[in-house]
Amino acid sequence: MIPSATSLERSDPLLPAIPSGKASPSPAVPSPELPPSADVVVVGAGLAGLACAKHLTDAGVDVTVVEASDGVGGRVRSDVVDGFRVDRGFQLINPAYPELHKVLDVAALGLQPFDAGVAVHRGGRVAAVRDPRRHPAGVVEALRFPLGGVKDKAAVARWVARVLSAGDLKGPDTGWAEALDEAGVHGDLRWSVIEPFLAGVLGEVDGTTSRRFVDLVVRSFLRETPGLPAGGVQAVPEALAAQLRPGSVVLGTEVRHLGLAPRSIVLETTAGGVNAQAVVVATDGGAAAHLVPRSAVPDAHALSAFWYVTPSSPAPASRERLLHLDGDRSGPVVNTAVVSAVAPSYVPAGDRRGLVAALLLGSDTSAGTEARVRAQLGRVYGAATSGWELIAVHDLPHALPVLEPPFDGPRPVEVGDGIFVTGDHRENPSQQGALVAGRRAADGVLNRLGMGRRRAG
Repeated sequence: MIPSATSLERSDPLLPAIPSGKASPSPAVPSPELPPSADVVVVGAGLAGLACAKHLTDAGVDVTVVEASDGVGGRVRSDVVDGFRVDRGFQLINPAYPELHKVLDVAALGLQPFDAGVAVHRGGRVAAVRDPRRHPAGVVEALRFPLGGVKDKAAVARWVARVLSAGDLKGPDTGWAEALDEAGVHGDLRWSVIEPFLAGVLGEVDGTTSRRFVDLVVRSFLRETPGLPAGGVQAVPEALAAQLRPGSVVLGTEVRHLGLAPRSIVLETTAGGVNAQAVVVATDGGAAAHLVPRSAVPDAHALSAFWYVTPSSPAPASRERLLHLDGDRSGPVVNTAVVSAVAPSYVPAGDRRGLVAALLLGSDTSAGTEARVRAQLGRVYGAATSGWELIAVHDLPHALPVLEPPFDGPRPVEVGDGIFVTGDHRENPSQQGALVAGRRAADGVLNRLGMGRRRAG
């Protein structure tokens, strides 16, 4: 659930007409602020780059962060559209990620949590099920949940118990579909609940992502309830950037080439050249491969998202704070949420309208796809959608790095000559992975500069 781009500002004849000037992005920092030299230059102000810069700054290193776009966050960005806050893509902040607590004050984000469970539309009916450990009524809901028989529910319970335990991260790794087969998880519960839920988290429904990683992700969802920051998901990178030296983040500046000088690395940018003792490329995999061709980067899964303003909440109060799944899998949407019910801060004060987000696999944001999305959401929520206003469409071609088995641990961050490559593609496709990868890159740089006590992975 990680975004990379918005289609609000592009002219795509396949998209429904969206009036220009609605989105309010962060202002760009003038490119002349790029200094002629720095101890370390971090290319990219996403979570990994900002985390790396924070750790280096804390160690007393002179760091400059260069970002091509108009704001920090990389794929973790938010906009205000007609007073509504929309995250670029649909993504959540999971307080179970330990690295979050190491780099910022999670409580200060004002997380607005979802209810721990899902609402599933199947055959014209909607059934809700919540985690009974956090919702006492969840036991009754689970027993009455119409999907899956006793045997299927028992198999899921055993699978969940295994995931919550220490897990077998050293045994043979497989794709998560094969792991569910081995656990005896089949039938309606798998088809209508588990597979659609994991599709939205992993960016694929083929079951090809590493079981080891999926176990870790599911465990994090079971241990804590994800939520949305009061200021949108961009509050996370902004909190990281606030810990850096003022003026050290230069926006609106693209790095075009890295070259080696006798005692430094030379970066050619749209704002001129800058020399550094070390460079950390903290971009997505595609951009990293362009700047550092010798770095091996995985492919990425694409996602897309549609945001609607609705006359009111389309879900009853009893389940409007749940993630909604289409158990019939009757269209392109893998999950949807009434964001306004979970995060009132995303809606203008006093506005009683609803805000609904829908997440899809792939990057097809055509008018035909939007029509299918609207029809599917009407079935899921049991509501007429003709009056819903489409306010944002996000095309996310590099949303999540592919992580196929075997998942044997993080990839190296150092590629030689004082150049490092970091990002979730070096660790695992999650916010936790991006933050850890940033720390590992900082450790590597400190070692190279003779300032580090820890070894980089």
